[in-house]
Amino acid sequence: MLKVYNTLTGQKEVFEPNTGKKVKLFVCGVTPYDFSHIGHARTYLAFDMIAKYLKQKGYRVFYLQNVTDIDDKIILRAQYQNIAPKALAKRFEKEYLKDMKSLKIDSVTKYAKATHHIKEIIAQIEKLFKKGLAYQTRDGVYYNIKNFKDYGKLSQRTVEGAEDAVSRIDEDKEKKNKGDFCLWKFSKPGEPSWDFKTGKYLGVAGPAFAKASAGKPGWHIEDTAIAEKFLGQQYDIHGGAKDLIFPHHEAEIAQMEAISGKAPMAKYWLHTGFLTVQGGKMAKSENNFITIQDFLKQHSARILRFLVLKNHYRSPIDYTENTCLQVEKELTRIDEFVAKLQSQIFTNSIREYSRINIRNYSRSFEAAMEDDFNTPKAVAVIFELMRRRDTLDAKSALDFLKQIDKFFGFIFWPRTKETIPEALLNLVKQRQVHREQGDWQKSDELRKQIQARGWQIEDTAAGPKLKRSN
Repeated sequence: MLKVYNTLTGQKEVFEPNTGKKVKLFVCGVTPYDFSHIGHARTYLAFDMIAKYLKQKGYRVFYLQNVTDIDDKIILRAQYQNIAPKALAKRFEKEYLKDMKSLKIDSVTKYAKATHHIKEIIAQIEKLFKKGLAYQTRDGVYYNIKNFKDYGKLSQRTVEGAEDAVSRIDEDKEKKNKGDFCLWKFSKPGEPSWDFKTGKYLGVAGPAFAKASAGKPGWHIEDTAIAEKFLGQQYDIHGGAKDLIFPHHEAEIAQMEAISGKAPMAKYWLHTGFLTVQGGKMAKSENNFITIQDFLKQHSARILRFLVLKNHYRSPIDYTENTCLQVEKELTRIDEFVAKLQSQIFTNSIREYSRINIRNYSRSFEAAMEDDFNTPKAVAVIFELMRRRDTLDAKSALDFLKQIDKFFGFIFWPRTKETIPEALLNLVKQRQVHREQGDWQKSDELRKQIQARGWQIEDTAAGPKLKRSN
């Protein structure tokens, strides 16, 4: 029985989706103004694993990510580079998707851009006006947090405790409360704008721009509008990094639950821990900001995937080069284990008790995963299995590893299939049959055929072992 840690309640709960085996999952996506870094990768790798694990358990998962393709950071970076904000966002969205493909993150059902859902955003803001929660200043439209009685329930803050924390773009001195956050920001010259009444894109405002209601959406309302369109007013899981709990996720709850009159907006809130670099938070000013693409210039994507998934998704990870070296050594051990199993599979010595052992390991592995996706314990089961490799039934062990790698994705990396082609495996199997029959001439002929393909075969007590010729 799967249990997950719910940030909303502060405890582990049995996972029971709202509708049978159907799971609606929303994870806060990228703001494409620069290359994504390995801290972003940590969150998206974790939820890729979670989505795939749920699918493995028979759930039908609809996984939604938004793309915040209109934001002050995008506008400022575009102005600095003297290009259109739309062009900048499009460029880095493309780079982000390229990074996700490199890391084998392919579980997302839908990526939804904020600029494609302006009408839905405006419709939500209009509903908040009617509910008495939105108000207008000369700068834009804001949410009155004091008028939502449950504000602060996710982050365990009071309204007063939120007064010192405001969203990315809130500097309006006319706000009723310091903690009020922006729903719609009126555009200034040089900024993209949309008509508030129709949602029509008006382009980049010129020097004489003075259209009263033209502007752009606030950060929080973009996510809420997109989630409501594709997942409804209530759904199963909302995920993201730990630093989004406040104010971003708190604001999403305040918006959606006020509009719908239903709670909770998301039944389970899952948050990933931080990824630090040598003990410090990644920052360009500290010269420790590592993009995914820079990482991949030095290391395999497989290393980053394993580094993230061998740690619990809620725990912090401190990145160092020594950590990567250790991960690489562990992956080498896994490769050697898999290669040994693949060579053993052609022996005729199948032990029934070994099949039972595999089932025991499988149960231990599942128990770890069912406990809030406890991947450190699950990975420990794999290494315990490796220590017993000489007493295992190879086929059962390989089947187990293939099954769990459907959501782990670091055991059978693409190159593994190339390492031992199927035709070569057939030759090895034929040769083993001839050896057991005492037909040494035919066995030697098959050895030469294997060597001609660039491989060497070593006969061990555990069975034939293959390795590439030097």
